[in-house]
Amino acid sequence: MPYGFFSSLKNLLKHGPGALQNLAATAAGIARGRTWDFPPDTMGAAAAPESGAANPLRKFFDARQTGRGIWKWIHYFDIYHRHFQKFVGQEVHLVEVGIFSGGSLDMWKDYFGPKCHVYGVDIEPACKAYEDARTHVFIGDQGNRDFWREFKKQVPRVDILVDDGGHKAHQQIATLEEILPHLRPGGVYLCEDVVGLHNRFAAYVAGLADNLNDMSHKNGEILAVDANGMQRMIHSIHTYPFVTVIEKHLAPVAELSAPRHGTEWQPFL
Repeated sequence: MPYGFFSSLKNLLKHGPGALQNLAATAAGIARGRTWDFPPDTMGAAAAPESGAANPLRKFFDARQTGRGIWKWIHYFDIYHRHFQKFVGQEVHLVEVGIFSGGSLDMWKDYFGPKCHVYGVDIEPACKAYEDARTHVFIGDQGNRDFWREFKKQVPRVDILVDDGGHKAHQQIATLEEILPHLRPGGVYLCEDVVGLHNRFAAYVAGLADNLNDMSHKNGEILAVDANGMQRMIHSIHTYPFVTVIEKHLAPVAELSAPRHGTEWQPFL
């Protein structure tokens, strides 16, 4: 059962019939969204795969024919580059959960440059072998919140987290809830391999995104909303095939406003 269902059920018990109507409307919207698709005559011909020449991460991946392995869906590289390129050449502290054969650790250091510090997290003790002067490896269970609390004591700065770990919803949720507040302003959280219909982590993220749309009016001529916790801290939530990305604001946002500019207005609003 999706985690969002239990949140809605709790809200229902608290708020009564109105919440029941909202729950039914939400379920209907999800059902419609899952069944709608683009008409075949509007999709056009599929484009040929890009070579990756303009994307340094894809270029690194394509060149890696020997040595430590990297295993990624090809479309991930454009997502990485879109959200991570602002950190290139800067001091950046990246956490990767699930480091497997260690090749992606090399990729991040090559991409971000010499000021990049990488922290790998894996449940397999053998992954300690990937440590070097710029890479520290922590052995632990990403679903264990005590592990993350100790991790945060040892790693006070995190700019990026890439979750390619156990891929189970309870692990992904624990990692997000422990590390997203810990990310520095402007930080980026990315979770990979969010796959399958009725994915429980995807349902959880939909609940987070729903909070970004929450709105309560203030009195006065200016339409304005006191930012809730998510709106205050989160700039955006992005959903791609198999990937979720969350970006934090550079500074907390107190309110969202829509002031009117101009003197001529139609009378019907």
